[in-house]
Amino acid sequence: MLCAVTSVMFFLESRFRWRIFRYFPPLLFIYAIPMVLSNSGVIPASNIVYDGIGAWLLPVFLTIMLLDVDVKGAVRVMGSGIFVMLIGSAGVVLGAPVAYFLVKGGLGDEAWKGFGALAGSWIGGTGNMAAVAEGLDTPPSYYGLAAISDNLVYAVWLPILLGSKNLAGLFHRFTGVGKERLETMERAARQLETKSNEVSFHHVLYLALLGLSVAWISARLATVLPEAPPILSTGTWKILLATTFGIALSFTPARTIPGSHPLSMALVYLFVARMGAKAELSGLEEAPWFLLGAFIWIFFHGLFVVAGARIFRVDVHTAAIASAANIGGIASAPIVAAFHKESLVPAAILMALIGYGVGNYLAFLTAQLCYWVGG
Repeated sequence: MLCAVTSVMFFLESRFRWRIFRYFPPLLFIYAIPMVLSNSGVIPASNIVYDGIGAWLLPVFLTIMLLDVDVKGAVRVMGSGIFVMLIGSAGVVLGAPVAYFLVKGGLGDEAWKGFGALAGSWIGGTGNMAAVAEGLDTPPSYYGLAAISDNLVYAVWLPILLGSKNLAGLFHRFTGVGKERLETMERAARQLETKSNEVSFHHVLYLALLGLSVAWISARLATVLPEAPPILSTGTWKILLATTFGIALSFTPARTIPGSHPLSMALVYLFVARMGAKAELSGLEEAPWFLLGAFIWIFFHGLFVVAGARIFRVDVHTAAIASAANIGGIASAPIVAAFHKESLVPAAILMALIGYGVGNYLAFLTAQLCYWVGG
């Protein structure tokens, strides 16, 4: 049933291109439909299948997803733009406790876990949000609020990033960037290498071997590492270890194995469907407060990106892509890059993948800060 819901949503989006998917992407339906099915008794709210997906699927898709990280390639093209993206990530980390402090009166005691999950998405992507939510044992209702807020804020933020192209002259005078930077990026982008898209069955076997091996090793090591509740648990250690091993493998020839991105994203959405099936139809009364906190939060991220662009003297195209790599991840960074400067699309993807790499670490830090703010 989880596979059916996930497959049908993407089939409808690609086959009929309904306008509703522009405002409510498949992710929301993939989470909401299993939630309705489980709460109405069509499928169980708890099941051994859900446990297996949480134990094995999560570290597998993290490992495979992180194989695509190419730090050297991204730095070669975007240069100091990478630092702007990381400053934007710092804006997510530091803006979260401020926003949480302002809205916590309207939220429950465990809402900080939802903020941690949303930080995973805003620094990395959907896979990071799912991983962090699992590591924090985030209540399904707060994961749902994080997913809703993620998409509603993105619907407002994306047009701002696209429209920033019209402010290039003013922005470049503010940051002091010269034409030579744009020319340097163009030359480096043309030299960027991409891996093959031709996937054979043995490539899938290689990826499965790597993912399952890392999952097994991470699970074993996590049981002997010290815990520091409420953030650092065995589950958190397993995710951090899988993240670290995945990044380490990206520096080996394993990075060239085709098919890693489509396979990892298929597993991510299946995992989101599983989280929806475990959720309860409750906590929606807190949605306005959570959403208000998210909009306050994104304002801080924007300030940090603009400040970073000024410090490192980068162009508006790089700044917009850096923000998209954070807030929208690999789905949005290429869209913004194509609108601003099409030659930067491959580099935008690489920048978003760096967000995948640092997303879990920084999201757990964000959750810790919100936990302290919450008292």
